Amino acid sequence: MYARLLPTPRGSTFLFGPRGTGKSTWLRDRFPQAATYDLLDTGEALRLAKEPHTLYRELSALPAGAWAVIDEVQKVPALLDEVHRLIETRQLHFVLSGSSARKLRRGGVNLLAGRAVTMAMMPLVSAELAFDAEPAKLLRYGSLPMAVAEEDPRPYLRSYAETYLVQEVQAEALTRNVGAFARFLEVAARQNAQTTNASGIAKAVGVGRQTVRSHFEILVDTLLGYWLPAWKLKSANKQVAHSKFYFFDTGVVRALSGRLPYPPTSEEEGPLAETFLLNELRAYLAYSALDYRLHFWRTHDGAEVDVLCEAANGFVAIEIKSATSWNKRFNRGLRRLREYMPGTACYGVYFGERAALWDDVYVLPVLDFLKRLWDGDVIR
Repeated sequence: MYARLLPTPRGSTFLFGPRGTGKSTWLRDRFPQAATYDLLDTGEALRLAKEPHTLYRELSALPAGAWAVIDEVQKVPALLDEVHRLIETRQLHFVLSGSSARKLRRGGVNLLAGRAVTMAMMPLVSAELAFDAEPAKLLRYGSLPMAVAEEDPRPYLRSYAETYLVQEVQAEALTRNVGAFARFLEVAARQNAQTTNASGIAKAVGVGRQTVRSHFEILVDTLLGYWLPAWKLKSANKQVAHSKFYFFDTGVVRALSGRLPYPPTSEEEGPLAETFLLNELRAYLAYSALDYRLHFWRTHDGAEVDVLCEAANGFVAIEIKSATSWNKRFNRGLRRLREYMPGTACYGVYFGERAALWDDVYVLPVLDFLKRLWDGDVIR
C-alpha cells in the first residue's frame, strides 16, 4: 500500500479516476468500516439495477453520520436518486467512485445537487514514491501502481489497454465500431502531446472528422485523457489556438501506440516528458485543492511554452525538455512570453543533473523540480 496524498473527504464525495489508479484500495484503507457496494461485481450490479430502492432499505439501518461506499457507481446511475434521499433523510455520507463519468454526465442523472464534492485519483506521483523512482523508467512504463510494483510492467500494461477496450468501450456501448475505435486509439496515442489535427486523424483511421471528435469525448469521459488548451494573450497577435491532447499515463500511451516493447526513441522522449510532468502538475493541483487551470502557449512562428499557469501569486511558465543538458535556445519561448507578461516566474525542467540560472529562468533537474513543486514552492 503506497501512502497516497489524496486527502480523506469530510463529506459526501464523487471520486473519479481511471481504472488501475488505486481507488478501491484507497477506499478500503480510508473507510474500512463503511458499508460497501462493489458494482464491478456483476451480480451486485444486477441486483441493485433491478430494484434501486434496495439500497435505501439496506442503508436506512445505519446511524446518522455513517459512511457508505459505492464503487463504480456509473454502472447503476439510478442509485444516485436513492443516495440523494439517504443524504437528505438519514444524514449519511457517501463516497461514490467511478472510472467513467460519461453515463453520469450525459444521461440526465441526479448528481446530488451539489451535496457531494468531486475529487480525482491520479496514478502514483513522485512524492508518493518518495522521489525515489527512476524518471527514465516512469517515462517508459508510467506510474500506475501495478506498473510500478511489477518487475516487468509490460504484460500488465498490454492487458490494461485490452481491458479498457473491452470493459469501458464495448461493455458500455460507447461506440458501435470497436475496431475503428481501436485504430483511433493507436493513432491518437502516437500523436499524444501534439496539437490535435482531427482531419489528419480521421484520414489515418478511415472515419469522419465528427467521429474522431466523439472518440476524443469518450477518452475524456472515461478519464483516459484530457485537453490542454492554448492560452490566449489579448495583447499578443498570431498565436496558436488549438488544444493539445494528453493521455493520463505514459505507460498506457505507449501500450496503446504499440511502442511498449521498444525503448523510447528520441522523438518519443519529448512528448513523454511533457506528459509525465503535466500529469504531476495536475495531481499536485487536484490534491492541494488549488483550482488553477493549466495551458500552453505558442506563436505561429514557433515560440512555445509547454505549461502556463495563472496562480494566486502570479503566472508560472514551465518549459520541459527530455535532454540531459540545457541549451540556451530552450529559453526562446519563455523570453517571448515575458515580453507580454513581465514578472512571470519561469522554470526549465530537464533530465540532467545540475540546477542553474539562465536569463532569470530556473533550470532544474526533473526530481529537484518535483520536490519544489510538492513542497509548494512553484505554484501556490
